[in-house]
Amino acid sequence: MFPWKELAKPKNISLLGLKETLEGGQSFTWSATDYGTWLGSFRSKLVELKLVNGVIHWRTSKQFPATQNEIQEYLWLDKSYDDAVQNLPWRSDSILAQCVQSLPGLTILNQPLEEMLFYFLLSSAKSIPQIKELGYLVSQKFGIQLAPNIWSFPGWQVLSQVKEKELRELKLGYRAKYVCGVASILNDEPTFLSTIINLPYSEAKSKLVSLPGVGPKIADCALLFGAKKSEAFPVDTWIAKTLDRHYNLESFSPVQKIIFARSHFGKFCGLAQQFLFSGERLGLIK
Repeated sequence: MFPWKELAKPKNISLLGLKETLEGGQSFTWSATDYGTWLGSFRSKLVELKLVNGVIHWRTSKQFPATQNEIQEYLWLDKSYDDAVQNLPWRSDSILAQCVQSLPGLTILNQPLEEMLFYFLLSSAKSIPQIKELGYLVSQKFGIQLAPNIWSFPGWQVLSQVKEKELRELKLGYRAKYVCGVASILNDEPTFLSTIINLPYSEAKSKLVSLPGVGPKIADCALLFGAKKSEAFPVDTWIAKTLDRHYNLESFSPVQKIIFARSHFGKFCGLAQQFLFSGERLGLIK
């Protein structure tokens, strides 16, 4: 690994905010080390991060290097993040305010759509550790080794050559069918995902849910965390619980909850979703 460096434009961030960004269910390629750092990968680049006196430090692999600009873009470390937080209605929403104030610096990672689609296809009825395990097993089998116990996402072209039986043997269960189905389509239409990235949110979601196994929640997760569609508002168990308990939406359907969220939280409702998700999951909301 190269020597440690400070990020050029650090922002106000807490240890819990960074931890939740890397481990809180939007990425599945980071792991905490025994010496207070996080080791992980994105776009087949190996990176280690740590927080020292409120400043993020980084180093990268000599064989699979990332640049400082790539890391800053990945972590959303520019003024647009602060602008997005200020755009949220936390001044008038005490529930959201508790989450924002408890998790300074919690961001939405700028990840590859192809990887997010893969990981969230694995997410049905699975916890964060279980999703990480399934992704790890597939990457270990078919990806490139970046470091001890770290492998790259194999890519959909490689996965298109893998049989469903092989994926079932890696504990994917019924999800193996969906991964194989999506891999076949993406192999035949290599511009499918790049086209989605450039579409408006509603069109992108409609196109994504046409893929095998991709329902509205998986599509919203993939678009929020892998296509910078901040209008996406995934409604999972934690978010549904938060909206029911604190916003009195028990009688609302998932679609109605999304409509409420986009109206109430605004154009960065996806960022609000992540604050609420982590706040509810960590018991930060009083």
